[in-house]
Amino acid sequence: MAMKTVEIGGKGSSLTSASVYIIANGLAQVIIDSSILDKFSSSKSPPVSKKSLNVSNSTNPSFLTTVEARASLVVLLNKLIITQHGIRATLPLLITDTLNGGPFALESVDFGSTLGFLDSLCKVNDKNIEDVGVTDAELTVLEHSCYALDGICALLDFSSSCLSTVADAVASLSCEASSADVSALVNSLDSGDGFSDKDIVAVASDFKVLLTGSKLVGKNGCSAVSEIPEVHGSFRESVKQVHSKTRLKLNSSVRIGKDGSLTNATGGKQLKKTISSLAESLVHLGESSLCRVELVATSQDADIRSEVLEKSGALKKGIQLSSKDNYLSSFHEINNLVATVRNILAWEGALAVLSLDSMESKEKAQEVPVVSSSVETKKGNPNAEKKSQKKKKVVLGKGTAVVKQLLMDRLKSEGGSAIVSLAVLNESVQDLCLFFEPKDAGLDTFLKKVKEMVESNDSRRLPKLPKGTRDFAKIEMAIRGKAFKIIEEVFKRHGATALDTPAFELRETLMGKYGEDSKLVYDLADQGGELCSLRYDLTVPFARYVAMNGITSFKRYQIAKVYRRDNPSKGRYREFYQCDFDIAGQYETMGPDFEVVKVLTELLDELNIGDYEIKLNHRKLLDGMLEICGVPPEKFRTICSSIDKLDKQPFEEIKKEMVGEKGLTAEVADKIGTLVKKRGHPLELLSELKQDNQFLENNGSSLALKDLEILFDALEKSKCIHRVVFDLSLARGLDYYTGVIFEAVFRGTTQVGSIAAGGRYDNLIGMFGTKQVPAVGASLGIERVFNIMEQELEKDGNQSIRATETEVLVSIFGEDLGQAAELASEMWGAKIKAEYLVNKRVSKHMDRALESRIPLMVIVGDQERSANQVRIKDMQANEEYLVDRDSVIQEVQRRLKLLSL
Repeated sequence: MAMKTVEIGGKGSSLTSASVYIIANGLAQVIIDSSILDKFSSSKSPPVSKKSLNVSNSTNPSFLTTVEARASLVVLLNKLIITQHGIRATLPLLITDTLNGGPFALESVDFGSTLGFLDSLCKVNDKNIEDVGVTDAELTVLEHSCYALDGICALLDFSSSCLSTVADAVASLSCEASSADVSALVNSLDSGDGFSDKDIVAVASDFKVLLTGSKLVGKNGCSAVSEIPEVHGSFRESVKQVHSKTRLKLNSSVRIGKDGSLTNATGGKQLKKTISSLAESLVHLGESSLCRVELVATSQDADIRSEVLEKSGALKKGIQLSSKDNYLSSFHEINNLVATVRNILAWEGALAVLSLDSMESKEKAQEVPVVSSSVETKKGNPNAEKKSQKKKKVVLGKGTAVVKQLLMDRLKSEGGSAIVSLAVLNESVQDLCLFFEPKDAGLDTFLKKVKEMVESNDSRRLPKLPKGTRDFAKIEMAIRGKAFKIIEEVFKRHGATALDTPAFELRETLMGKYGEDSKLVYDLADQGGELCSLRYDLTVPFARYVAMNGITSFKRYQIAKVYRRDNPSKGRYREFYQCDFDIAGQYETMGPDFEVVKVLTELLDELNIGDYEIKLNHRKLLDGMLEICGVPPEKFRTICSSIDKLDKQPFEEIKKEMVGEKGLTAEVADKIGTLVKKRGHPLELLSELKQDNQFLENNGSSLALKDLEILFDALEKSKCIHRVVFDLSLARGLDYYTGVIFEAVFRGTTQVGSIAAGGRYDNLIGMFGTKQVPAVGASLGIERVFNIMEQELEKDGNQSIRATETEVLVSIFGEDLGQAAELASEMWGAKIKAEYLVNKRVSKHMDRALESRIPLMVIVGDQERSANQVRIKDMQANEEYLVDRDSVIQEVQRRLKLLSL
């Protein structure tokens, strides 16, 4: 059978960790793409370096293994080929001959110095370094490409990715072999709120598939099992990071400028952090596996337990890492760590497989028909005979049964032994240790079957929410309904009319309105010649509506969902409701601004969420402040976006952004920092600013101070100014604001961030090509308000809210649906909120009424039916009354009226 070949340098091709691994392990030969060789031969040969080629004494890193050395040569070959400039065919061909020439003595290749390496490489191929020579470009690649580090990283990348699936497979077997409680393991599923770690969720999902149907799990609690999602999830994350970095490093050329200087010089520091993270997760993986090995061993004979404990102690020492400053030595040690962990997993797999096989063997031995001498058997009772033979079966999970059989096939064991022998165990460990090495031909088949199983199994496709969204169950819907009712009443009290707009708009309508937040707009796929996007807020659609219909005066409210392509976090969703109140048109100075802020205070007061404050500022004051500090006008909006982050980040972080990314000087940034720290009572801070000539002499800030003076006076007269804080750090990142801006923040224990915001936007409507219509509005982020209300309800045990408004439960004791239909229909016809229940069990009726907190029950049992009466039960007073059937509606209405008083 011909050996596999790997081509390097082909058009559009890239070097993979898998290719490095198989070449390094002698499983494939390497060839250079013919077009690359043609290019080398047709190009003018670069001059040989004039540097001295005297080989100095060097310290060859003798700790490298032959596989690591070969991997280093593969990476160097690729680096030379993709660099090309100043490279001859000579050196790549020497490396190719060395790799394809079969095993070579490791000590014959010197990786300790550049010239020592060249000299030894030439000698391996019966060449002389003086005859071969070396170009300046070749020397640069040899000295700066970090090919040895990248080679070991490629080995780590490929080996670790294989190890991840192996670890999951053997751990699932250990769960059954130890009869572990896996409820915490398989329930680590995604909540959809943005807080779940996707790798932890993926591990839990895989184990749910592997263990589905198992009758062996669910008894013994064990931290080594419950921690599997976190340990294996962390390992998966580290493996992905290593893979991403390694793929980039393997295929990045050494760029050499015309003057011979490097334009992309890199070293080992970039990889060290990533590889160190992998090492740490490998240690945790090994420790966790050893704990499960010891757990499974507790049910075995003394000699097995003794052997496992002895071996466990030795393996634990093998996964202790020493801190080494030398990158190459450190990477080599981590590569050895992979082998140690592989050995540990072999112990776990072998012990678990043999233990499960032993359980099945014992079960078969017990499946001997037992002839009962009981009276029932003698009388010929077949059920008694079945009962006497009934034993609990050893049933593996659908996935673990396949995994076990695959490993048993590898161990060439026919099974059937009820006792795990020490000799068989040791032999099995050695066999699995070889099997789990990526170079074993059978491992690839094993990995594919396991992955295929967990990815195709229907139980994996559990329904879940997209991140940043949530479901509203009955209690949450009741809270939402109550909140919306309050909000609509406040809006209508101020004379606003309702408006609804489409959930998506033309993309051109939304773009250019949100500044740096425009990247958060959800774009929709083109379905019919129009580029559309989901609405980001309700303000821009409102402005589009006003402009499109030529409206010059409009006070409107809208309660609807908006969508943002944001990173979900606590209180931050991708789909959420906004409750908007806006006033468009020409009015008295600051009149609409006052009313919008007043509406906001009424909303938050009547929703009864607790303490809050409304931070308020003015865009013209902010622009004036930036101008005073020396910020160029073209940078006002982008600096406002930075200032707007001050509630989430310290000023030092904001300063770095303004100076490093947005081009301000440190002096200007410090001036901004001094001013944005000012906040306080509106009238007091306003008085202070009016005494500062810098603000009075600036046209923008002077106009803003006059506006704020009128606004604060109106708020004081309306007795709500105590809710307002004048805060110069408030910027509001949206581009369309032109005047007053404000933001409401909850001050209770629940951390939810901003709960409402708004401001004046005089130019937004005119952006749609019509005349300017000034407008001001506020938007309540109702999802965050829901969070506050829900947590308050949890404190009182949800006693203050009901999921339904049902007033009467029509309880029919028996099976007469017709009677329930008749009586319930009379209730509904009288506009009484009623439900019915038909059931023989009295407790079912009582539980339903108590659970739903229904105030009245109308009960019809056999006695009531025969007497043509019904029994009315007042649940709160725990009193019952017999009433004639014909007068039941009038009596229910009377009692409901009394309850409402």
